[in-house]
Amino acid sequence: MSPRPPRRRTVEAIILRLWDVGEADRMLSLYSREEGKGRALAKGVRRAVSRRAGHLQPLNRVRLLLAHARQAPIVAQAETVEAFPSLRQDVTRYAYATHLAELVERFVWEGEHYPGLFTALRDALYGVATAAQPDWPVRHFELHLLRLVGFQPELQHCTVCGARIQPQDQFFSPAHGGVVCPRCRSQAPNARPVTMRSLKFLRHLQRSPWRVARQVVPPAAVRRDIEGLLQAYLTFVLEHPLRGVRVQQQLRNETRQK
Repeated sequence: MSPRPPRRRTVEAIILRLWDVGEADRMLSLYSREEGKGRALAKGVRRAVSRRAGHLQPLNRVRLLLAHARQAPIVAQAETVEAFPSLRQDVTRYAYATHLAELVERFVWEGEHYPGLFTALRDALYGVATAAQPDWPVRHFELHLLRLVGFQPELQHCTVCGARIQPQDQFFSPAHGGVVCPRCRSQAPNARPVTMRSLKFLRHLQRSPWRVARQVVPPAAVRRDIEGLLQAYLTFVLEHPLRGVRVQQQLRNETRQK
């Protein structure tokens, strides 16, 4: 018999999304440091007199007192730890931040807990809110999420022949799960070119914590190359395009037209 959960417990969590339930309640999807991916019910939070509504917003980092209930824990108390206000003041930063939340929603099942994912998500949100190039912390998070959930792309050896990658331009195949050398290109018909410079930065992102990765940011052309590779890979793994990717592309197109 599994142990009975405590009647009340405190967790630190990031709210991924929320949706209305009944006439006055909201269900929260969240990722917590202590328990991983889960849900919690905020009763009466949609009423005008609710004091918790301002705390329980998507992307907020919060401290919650949860009361045990049969179907989903109930939010007894809520306190904002970090609201990341700059995200809501910049549509591009907000789009990147919601993309981070969508990635966790899509890749992590309810009840799963990956050590280090809470910290990675927190650091990525802070990076998107403050970095001069907010796309760079997103790329770092994408790679580290892929590693945690078991889909880390192979960047050191050819995924077809197994040979160590040489210092020259290569190819990247989502279907093969990583880099394909020029000799094996014909065996990966959907592989796309990747320059050696972009590959070096991909490796740097993959092996480095954010405090190290943020110190060197490549030019826009390299970042666009890396973005295209990772978005193609994420779409292949999920077998469905990410909503956040479409939003980012739309915002980029609108910026070019101005």
